[in-house]
Amino acid sequence: MSLSLESKPKKATVKHFFSKWHCTGNATCSVFVCIRSSNSDSSFSFALLNAQEQRPTSYIVQETPSLSAFEISHSVLIAWRRKMGSHKASSSKVFIDVFISICFVWQSFALEVDKNQTAQLFVNASEGAGRPIPETLFGIFFEEINHAGAGGLWAELVSNRGFEAGGQNTPSNIAPWSIIGNESSLILSTDRSSCFERNTVALRMDVLCDNQGAKVCPAGGVGIYNPGFWGMNIEKGKTYKVMFYVRSSTSMNLSLALAGSNGTPLLASANIRASASDVSSWTKMEFLLEARGTNHNSRLQLTTTQKGVIWFDQVSAMPLDTHMEHGFRNDLFQMLAEIKPRFLRFPGGSFVEGEWLTNAFRWKETVGPWEERPGHFNDAWKYWTDDGLGYFEFLQLAEDLGALPVWVFNGGFSHNDQVETLSVPPFVKETLDGIEFARGDPDSTWGSVRAAMGHPEPFDLRYVAVGNQDCWKKNYQGNYLKFYDSIKDAYPDMQIISNCDGSSGQLDHPADLYDFHVYTSASNMFSTAHKFDQVSRNGPKVFVSEYCVTGKDAGKGSLLAALAEAAFLLGLEKNSDVVSMASSAPLFMNANDGSFTSDTIVFSSSQLYGTPRYWMQSLFTESSGATLLDTTLKSTSTLLVTSAILWKDSTNEKNYIRIKAVNFGNSSIGLKISVGGFDTDTIQLSSSSKTVLTSGNLMDENSFQQPKKVSPKQIPLESAGKDMEIILAPYSFTSFDLLEQHIGSQDGEKLIHLRDPSTEKGSEGKDER
Repeated sequence: MSLSLESKPKKATVKHFFSKWHCTGNATCSVFVCIRSSNSDSSFSFALLNAQEQRPTSYIVQETPSLSAFEISHSVLIAWRRKMGSHKASSSKVFIDVFISICFVWQSFALEVDKNQTAQLFVNASEGAGRPIPETLFGIFFEEINHAGAGGLWAELVSNRGFEAGGQNTPSNIAPWSIIGNESSLILSTDRSSCFERNTVALRMDVLCDNQGAKVCPAGGVGIYNPGFWGMNIEKGKTYKVMFYVRSSTSMNLSLALAGSNGTPLLASANIRASASDVSSWTKMEFLLEARGTNHNSRLQLTTTQKGVIWFDQVSAMPLDTHMEHGFRNDLFQMLAEIKPRFLRFPGGSFVEGEWLTNAFRWKETVGPWEERPGHFNDAWKYWTDDGLGYFEFLQLAEDLGALPVWVFNGGFSHNDQVETLSVPPFVKETLDGIEFARGDPDSTWGSVRAAMGHPEPFDLRYVAVGNQDCWKKNYQGNYLKFYDSIKDAYPDMQIISNCDGSSGQLDHPADLYDFHVYTSASNMFSTAHKFDQVSRNGPKVFVSEYCVTGKDAGKGSLLAALAEAAFLLGLEKNSDVVSMASSAPLFMNANDGSFTSDTIVFSSSQLYGTPRYWMQSLFTESSGATLLDTTLKSTSTLLVTSAILWKDSTNEKNYIRIKAVNFGNSSIGLKISVGGFDTDTIQLSSSSKTVLTSGNLMDENSFQQPKKVSPKQIPLESAGKDMEIILAPYSFTSFDLLEQHIGSQDGEKLIHLRDPSTEKGSEGKDER
């Protein structure tokens, strides 16, 4: 007989149960099962099973503090009456009352047992017992969602800088540009008079007032302003580069300013005077403005007091202090760098496909001078992007982070339409061109475009993915094989990633890796830690490119979600002989655009913080390229997951054993750790530390006001040694770093290291799953 428990809290697993059979006069029997969930101190179930059906017919889940034994027995009786009939059920009421009372007593006993849970972890640190973890195991996935790039990592302050948020048609959508003045003094419109072939829309400003005469302009002038992405962050002492293209029907007297949200105070400004001949055709203007004040909700404005017609196009404002002057907002870049990603998957996600192919990401439209890029409507996430953060910038971002780029290209699919395999060759050609752009010689067709953008050396592009979540679509396999054959023919070393999940069966097409995505509840994510334990070790490797706890468990980035994901990552770490790469989703969220709220980093124009997930991932920064140690865990708790690695700190060349443990239960666990496999007379572990990620409430989150409410706390581990007894707090993620130290010998002072097999050629090892 199998027992299916579907009661809450949150898809509990059976911790304890006992049963009692009861038969009526006609030999029809039922079994009463008393169950306590592993997820709660107080929740338990009574399941009534009919012996003939061998399955649960009803169940009741109650909280012991709120219901008496009598009330529960009455509820059980009602449920049983529905199944067995009123007369038979009533005749057994005494039996039910006794059973419920026994269950209450047993529940109390089981609870006391749980409050004293113990576990033993044996770590084998002997030479040759470990297995190298892939250098690429943990990385990041960037998608243009939640204004992650436009208004986020890409430091451009102006939103809709080319006035083309409505596409190439006119009149175009110029939002969020707005008028300064009123319609009696100023008329705005758009036309297709721009000097750029790929983005022809320009803004026309007809100024009806003047600096003298019958209709005098207001003292501050009339014009236009742009508030950026929910306010521009202007800081005192910083310099901002403002560029725009302009032409005029007459001489021009223009004021450029960075100002507060209502136009005051002026934080930085410049006056522009030009003769009619100087601006009769499109002219590029560029200014460096140093802010003399700070305002986190500023705007850029262009005003005049002179009658005439002025056209604007491609208005840009960027701080000079971007990372390496590559255009990345420095504080957000540093947050990424600190978790040491080994790869960068880009640019999506659904952003790659679009709702319709018309709005899919096309890499050729995102390279070259920024002012020549047409931009496109991100219909997957419902906002316009100027594509300043384009294909080149993603490759540059990966290089700056020391990460390998993983390019997800469009395989001829969107959410609503797709290209037939017979018609996919142009998409294949565009992909091959994209690889040439990244890897080609600087004198090749597309390599020369890259070189002209300031990067003559090739980028280290080794991985490409054919589409995103497209495996189920009718033309996927046919299209995939066209891409696979063409790419392998031109670039035999390129690692090609299939969208099809190979974890439950062999793929029917060639691939180097296959994509695996998981979006689920916290309890399911915790259980998924063992997903790859029994997966075949032959064939393509696994790329877990998107994992995320969702729904109520996630909130806006909860401790609960982070703990479940930590357990999942420990499972991936232990299965890293078949799992090569893993990244969470999404990465960034602008606090003003919560399209998807379970993210890693949250920011505004001037603030940012890491969610508990970010801090959880910071405890995996040394896993990629380390050595997985053989471990054996014996525990009375099913809610404990552990792993151990050997890693070397590049700053001091010292070796550490890092032991990580997730306690996903609400009871403390007494963990005994034994590290063996070396001569205890010559090796000691000391000067070590313990880092704990936990909080007072499972649903605690970080915020701008409390950016580190849920963050790791590190303390010295005074009891460090080959044998340790540690208490794991309820609902916690704990990491222990055990550091080797110098020891003395008759031959003098020396340092004996546990060798890291991942740094030795030809090493082989084992791991325990």
